[in-house]
Amino acid sequence: MKNSTLFWRTDQAIRTPEVRVIDSAGKQLGVMKLELALEKAKKANLTLVEIAPKAVPPVVKIVEFGKFRYQEEKKQREREKKIKGGEVKEIRFSPFIAQNDYNTRLGRVKEFLSEKNKVRLVVVFKGRQMGSKPFGFALLKKIVTELGENISIDMLPKFMGKHLMMIVSPTSKKIVIVKEKNAETKD
Repeated sequence: MKNSTLFWRTDQAIRTPEVRVIDSAGKQLGVMKLELALEKAKKANLTLVEIAPKAVPPVVKIVEFGKFRYQEEKKQREREKKIKGGEVKEIRFSPFIAQNDYNTRLGRVKEFLSEKNKVRLVVVFKGRQMGSKPFGFALLKKIVTELGENISIDMLPKFMGKHLMMIVSPTSKKIVIVKEKNAETKD
């Protein structure tokens, strides 16, 4: 984790003449001069930490700094866990793939898309299969039609050596939900 993203001014580093003070219990003490807030923090043997520097006047809190920093870093880690997606997963196909293998790989593609990952679909040609390029394009077209409107195509099918590649990503769920609701109202 980058500590540079989490920075707070404490005690003497706070530069504004007036601040809004919150005590260690979370109770607002009101707007007061910085010197008075520093005195209250020293009496409680705690640190004055600026938690909202852009507010007018800035908001400071009287806290035990080590505990405060630990809790903020924990919140940051939780936020980073929730940000998921954007990874590019790769699924490889053969131009003459058996139906069961195709179904298994298509299931994996759907799983990756549901996790909000992009998926690189690769059709690998070996030896004499290079003469059957239309089968690879047909396979990718079949995959796209089976995935339906839940995807957007980021990269159209393109040959890179012996690999035919295509990148798809999930569309936003809001659009999908709206389409499903419209489909239900038609019935």
